[in-house]
Amino acid sequence: MVSHEGNPITELAEPLQQWLGAVRARSGDLATSEAKVIALLIADPLFVGTSTTAQVAARAGVSAPSVVRAARAIGFEGFADLKLEIARARGSADFFAPPPSLHADSDAASVMENAVRSGVDALSALRGALIADDVRAAVEAIRGCGQLLSYGAGPSATVAADAVFRMRALGVRTAGVVDHESAMIAARLMSPGDVSVIVSSTGRTQTTLAVADAAASSGATVIAITDRRATPLTELAHITLLTGAAPLSTQLAAAASRLGQLTVVDVLVATLALSDPERVRRAERAGMDLPDMA
Repeated sequence: MVSHEGNPITELAEPLQQWLGAVRARSGDLATSEAKVIALLIADPLFVGTSTTAQVAARAGVSAPSVVRAARAIGFEGFADLKLEIARARGSADFFAPPPSLHADSDAASVMENAVRSGVDALSALRGALIADDVRAAVEAIRGCGQLLSYGAGPSATVAADAVFRMRALGVRTAGVVDHESAMIAARLMSPGDVSVIVSSTGRTQTTLAVADAAASSGATVIAITDRRATPLTELAHITLLTGAAPLSTQLAAAASRLGQLTVVDVLVATLALSDPERVRRAERAGMDLPDMA
């Protein structure tokens, strides 16, 4: 099952370790309730950085206002500012920034060139990472499945939705659920012989892992579309389709990762169509009343 506990302090990256050192230096004279919050922050900063005030209060055994007072006591305007600093120390806030190769004076042509180069690099990486045998295994599972559930969180949700549309057109019984709660219910209701396509660039998103775990526990075959091996998602998956994309350090890296994932969906759909011509004929009949999409 998926664990929701934070990571031990010894596993944290050096910038976050350094930031915690600064926090310790500012936390010498605190009220008892505030000290409990700071002790939790130092012991499990990843939990604090991704939790609500109420969740932190419950785990620390204090009131919600104590969490806010603790953040202010060590120099922040409030709990939201504390979480933002944790994100910056982790490097996760960099995702929302432009690539470091661009700057405030970069013109549209430079931005365009950078984005195109990221996309080309992503497709080149995909060519080396995606294994034909894995594609064939995934298509074989999809061909015989009772239903297919596709799920992805955040930017990966668009890829999961594309998989639903494309597979449905080929006669696969598909379901795509955006919200996590509904996806969990749908995954719990799956059966052996069903397939769940899980899309995640990092392979570490907790909500995505929970859906994958629920689908696997229900007996469904889990197909992961992700960037690299040796992640919690690939440990859950029965079949892994790798893109080989670079780590998601910026928005453009995320866009390039999605380009690789969408290409994997294209490969699956084309291989499925080639393996079963009758599906193509059914798809033609199903789409004959649609507007021209050519």
